[in-house]
Amino acid sequence: MNPAQYVQEKAAASGSSFYYAFLFLPQQRRAAITAFYAFCREIDDVVDEVSDPGVAATKLAWWRGEVAKSYAGEPSHPVMQALMPCSAEYGITQAQLLAVIDGCQMDLDQTRYLDYVGLQRYCHLVAGVVGEVAARIFGQTDEATTAYAHKLGQALQLTNIIRDVGEDALRGRIYLPVSELQQFDVKAHEILKRQYSERFTALMRFQAERAHRLYDEALAMLPEADRRTQKPGLMMASIYRTLLREIEHEDFKVLHQRIKLTPLRKLWLAWKMQALGRM
Repeated sequence: MNPAQYVQEKAAASGSSFYYAFLFLPQQRRAAITAFYAFCREIDDVVDEVSDPGVAATKLAWWRGEVAKSYAGEPSHPVMQALMPCSAEYGITQAQLLAVIDGCQMDLDQTRYLDYVGLQRYCHLVAGVVGEVAARIFGQTDEATTAYAHKLGQALQLTNIIRDVGEDALRGRIYLPVSELQQFDVKAHEILKRQYSERFTALMRFQAERAHRLYDEALAMLPEADRRTQKPGLMMASIYRTLLREIEHEDFKVLHQRIKLTPLRKLWLAWKMQALGRM
């Protein structure tokens, strides 16, 4: 299996909504975003699939070394072998890849966030930076698009956090800020034990409203000059915001299940944005 095949299989196997947005890109840009997304999946899988924190930390350290070696012209992992030919053309920097690793390192170092400011730092690393890189690959021409991509990345990440509250609890993680749990009188042990309450629903509604605000703010920030090139990001916004509304419709029953959209529905939402230019 060559590097291009490896990253393609890695991206497709994830089942992520991102994959559907990539389908409509020209071949060269699709190859670049697929390689970058495969890199993000590799790093994320270290944290999610390695149960021993010490082993996970060692693996992340290896990836830091691999990034450094790759930018020195010696990539050894198929993901980096696929990504490096695209890095210069699309302005993908070593610092951006290391930021993604730093974000996943936070998952090893802490399982709680005291307030939203702390959570924003995490979202910046694991989603904001990813959005910035993706915008460049999609074909950004206006510098103002960077701020849009960063804010959209945060909105997507908050949607992930809302969707995955139950799954994250199984790993002992609660991304909802401690100050907001206290504001709504929701105890951490209630989430860890998957206990629903009106207080929990109110807390989750508060999180969803914040995510919707971020979507609105991001879309308002996208320069008209880049609206066509950034259609893949708009596809992701459409898919994730539809998912968020589905979670709201299910009354935030996220502690015992993972609410998701069918592949066909994701493809329809992506096509609608590509063909009709609307969500």
